[in-house]
Amino acid sequence: RRLYFDTHALVCLLEENGFTTQQSEVIVSALVKIMNTNLDMIYKDMVTKVQQEIALQQVMSHIGSVKKDMIILEKSEFSALRSENEKIKLELQQIKKQVTDEITKVCADNKLNLNLEKSRVKELHAKQDRALTQTDRKIDTEVADLKTMLESHKLDNIKYLAGSVFTCLTVALGFYRLWI
Repeated sequence: RRLYFDTHALVCLLEENGFTTQQSEVIVSALVKIMNTNLDMIYKDMVTKVQQEIALQQVMSHIGSVKKDMIILEKSEFSALRSENEKIKLELQQIKKQVTDEITKVCADNKLNLNLEKSRVKELHAKQDRALTQTDRKIDTEVADLKTMLESHKLDNIKYLAGSVFTCLTVALGFYRLWI
């Protein structure tokens, strides 16, 4: 160990300021002990350059092994993720196919229902048109029958009127003949 100050010069300085030689030497030796104790404490916490290099090499090798482990782990996890991704893609394709099939089925069912409903509505309209035509024919027949009946009643009334007129004329001529 080296001390970076001159102990003899310190003893001389203390003697010049009123200390005896023995007191000066005791003070300087106490200072040297304190400094040595402090240096021992500092040296305990310090490492040498060789120790530092060894520790650095150990840390670097440990870091290298951790890097290798991380790369291996990353590759294995990447492979696992890739295979999981492929599984999910296949499931998605199956689900997409199922959904497409269901949509096609629903569309076909809806078209069929719509066509059935259209034909049912057309049939209903046709029935209504036939019923309306039949009702129109019945009304026309009834009106024609009523006209015929009216004409026949008209003729009957004309006959009765003519008969009544001739009867009255006959009776009036009969009275006229009687009085004349």
